[in-house]
Amino acid sequence: MTMRDIRKIPRDRVSVSPSLLAADFGRLDEEIARITSAGADLLHLDVMDGHLVPNISFGVPVLKSIRKHSDLLFDAHLMITDPQRYAKPFADAGADHITFHVECSDDIYATIETIRGLGLTVGMSLRPGTPAKALFPYLDLIDLVLVMTVEPGFGGQSFMVNQMPKLAEFKREIDARKLNVHLEVDGGIDEKTVGTTAAHGGNMMVAGTAVFRHPQGAEYAIKQLHNASGVLNDEVAS
Repeated sequence: MTMRDIRKIPRDRVSVSPSLLAADFGRLDEEIARITSAGADLLHLDVMDGHLVPNISFGVPVLKSIRKHSDLLFDAHLMITDPQRYAKPFADAGADHITFHVECSDDIYATIETIRGLGLTVGMSLRPGTPAKALFPYLDLIDLVLVMTVEPGFGGQSFMVNQMPKLAEFKREIDARKLNVHLEVDGGIDEKTVGTTAAHGGNMMVAGTAVFRHPQGAEYAIKQLHNASGVLNDEVAS
C-alpha cells in the first residue's frame, strides 16, 4: 500500500485533481508546484495512445520525470488499448493510481488484478456513449469510477450535461452496495458546472483549463471547486 492512497481521500467532500494536460509543458515543475500550493488534492495524468482515443499525449518518461518534483498522488488515466501491458511501467515511474477504460481490448478482471498486484489502487472509466451498467460487474473490485463528461481525447471541450443521469446512477448503485468507491468526473468541469456535478454524486473533479489557465489564478479556481462540497451529500435525484 502506498502512502499516497486514493482510498484515504474523503468521499464526503469535493476533491480536485487538476489535469496536467492543460499545464505549460515548458515548465512542468513550476506548474505542478503552483497547483500544489493552490490546494490540489491529487494530479490527473491523461495518457493517450492515439488508438483508443484520437490523440497522443505523454507517457512513462514524463511521469517519471515529474515524480521527482512532486509528492502529490498521481492519478493516471490510461486512455489506451492495452492497459495491462503498461501498468507496470507506469507503476515503476511513480503512478499511485491507475484508471483504465472498460472499452479497452484487455481482459478486465486480469487488468484489475495486475494493477492491484503492483500495489496501486484501481479505477475504471467509460465513454459518454457507454451505459453505466457496463461497469456494474466490476464495482466491488475497484476504488474509483471516472465518468467522462466529454468525448475523451482532447482538453477544453464543453461539459455534457446529459451525462448527469449516468453519474447519479453510479451514485445510487455505489451507495446501495455500501462501497468505498470515488466518483470522479472529467470534462468541462469549472466553477459553473461543478455544482451540478456534485449534486449528482461526483466527489472528485478533474479540471484542466479551469485550474491551470483560470484568469484569477489556480488558488481561486480550486477554492471554487472545493466549495461545491456543500451540495455533495444532498439526496441525489432519480
